[in-house]
Formats: sequence, structure tokens, C-alpha cells
Amino acid sequence: MARLRFVVVGCGSIGRRHARLLSDRSDVALEICDIDADNLDRVVSEAGQVTTHSDFEAMLETRPDAVLIATPTGHHAAQTMAALASGAHVLCEKPMTDSLESARRVLAAARRSDRLLGIGFTLHFHPAMRRIREAIDSDRLGRILHVHWHVGSYITLMNSTSRYQARLEGALALDYAHQPDLIQWWLGDRPTAVFAAGVQGGDLELQSNPNVMALTIEYEASTVATIHLNYVQHPDRCSCEVVGDRGWISFDFHSGCFIQGDRATEARTQIEILPERDALYLAEHQCFLDAVSGAAAAESPPEEAIISMAVIEAALASWKKRQRVTVPPFD
Repeated sequence: MARLRFVVVGCGSIGRRHARLLSDRSDVALEICDIDADNLDRVVSEAGQVTTHSDFEAMLETRPDAVLIATPTGHHAAQTMAALASGAHVLCEKPMTDSLESARRVLAAARRSDRLLGIGFTLHFHPAMRRIREAIDSDRLGRILHVHWHVGSYITLMNSTSRYQARLEGALALDYAHQPDLIQWWLGDRPTAVFAAGVQGGDLELQSNPNVMALTIEYEASTVATIHLNYVQHPDRCSCEVVGDRGWISFDFHSGCFIQGDRATEARTQIEILPERDALYLAEHQCFLDAVSGAAAAESPPEEAIISMAVIEAALASWKKRQRVTVPPFD
């Protein structure tokens, strides 16, 4: 069988990882695209000799089968729509776009196209995140009343080759679209309003505006979620907690400590979940390729991914207005 021509567009830190892993697949003919020759050279040194492109539009004229968008957030919408229009299936790194307005345009383009569009919310494939979802779906935690996230990651700024976070206002919230997306993925509930506060500060070489944010999100079913984000902590920190009226779960990404508490038995169960990061991307690639072939449903289709964009839109408006903001329509 002919291998799928799969072009990774954007060869920064995330794009390099995607390319390295895709290069090992026997069913994929990997190609890469970046305007920076040094980025292309780095991928070739890791993934081997592959076809390279320095011009996105010219690359699309060669009619690839699939395109993976791993460019800075501001390019996601235009490149996704152009790739779909060229006849390519698209896997776009999160966030879906840099605004709700452009996300709506991408959703409309995807609905007009017969090609597949998936948004790269890789944490859907994390075994701890899936375990939390299973606990919620099976009602072991009861009615979910509170979800909390804490993410502090100065290393994200350090690893960014383009440094777009210094130029894109609200990049912190956009970069961590994972958090509102996972809450939605777990709860299946509609977000209704957001209150967010943010500041920019600290004697740090790398900055974004803001570099600290705190979000409170309300949902139709009376769940309250809180998300703390910062581009200050180093070494980084990432943890989450889900609290229901029958039980609760907490998870720390760095220690792998997964604790589940049960109200009725007063028991705490503790296990370690520490998957290799590559394993999450490998699972994401397999799911996307299975969906392209029709063997599975798409993970994170645009109809679902746009919900996190609506939450982020409300959060950034709330931060600027210093008031509670209703989540705008997204469907």
C-alpha cells in the first residue's frame, strides 16, 4: 500500500517531536515545512533524510495527504483552512486558533470540507486523564462540584523557538487551552461564565502579557472550575484535582502521584502514573490516522475544540474588563 504523505508544518520544539515520531512509521512518508532552514536541518538530523519545504503555499500545491500544523498560534487558522481547501486532512496543534472569531471560520471551513480536522489536545491520551474521565462517567465521584488546575511553566517560554508569547497578548491562556478543554472533556457540561484576573511581572528575561492568570469558570450544572496559570515557576509544576460529592481525585504530573478518595469508605487509593511523553503523541498520531482511514472517530473535532476557545475568549475579556463575562456562543 502507498504510504500517506504527511507534512509537519512548523519545526519548533513540538513540530520536531511530531516529525521524529512520525518518521518511524512504515505507513507514513514524512515531509517537513518551515521557513527557517536551521529548523529544517535540526529535524533532518533527528528524523533522517526527508523531503523539505520552505514555502507553505508551494508545499500545498504538491497535494499532500495530511498536514500537521505546529506553527505559532497566530498561523493556525489560515494554515488549517488552506490545507483543508487543498484536499489534505489536518491535525492542528492546540489551541485551535488565536481567537473565537477565527475558530468559527475554521469550524465553518471544516464543515464545508470532506477532509478530517482534528485539534491536537494530546492530554486526551494521558492515562491519568482518561482514568479521571472514566471515574466521572461511572459516577464513582458522584456529582462533580469543583475542578482545579495549577500550571506553572517558565520552561514553555524557554523552549519556544519563535518567542511568540512575548508578542501575542493572552498567549498564556491560549498555550494552556488544554485545561478548559480537559474540563469540558471530563464533564460534558456547558461553560456559562468566566471571571479572570492577570498580571505581568517578575524580574524575568522571558515575558508574556499576562504571565500570571487565575480563572474561575461556571458551568450549567453548577460546577465551578478554577485554573491557575503562570509563566514564572521553574522548575515547572502541573497538577489537577476533581472533587465530587462521593469522592475525589488528585494528580501530579511530575511525581505521577494519582490519589483517589472515597467518601463512603473513607479510603484513599494511591498509584503512580508516569507515561513517557512520546507515548501520548504516538497514541494521538495513531488515533488521527485511524480516523483518516475511517477505522475510528476523530478525537477533538473542531465542534468540541471550539468550546475551549469560547472559554479563553471570555477569560481574556474578563481580565481586561475586570469583571465576570458570559461565555459567548460557540455553536
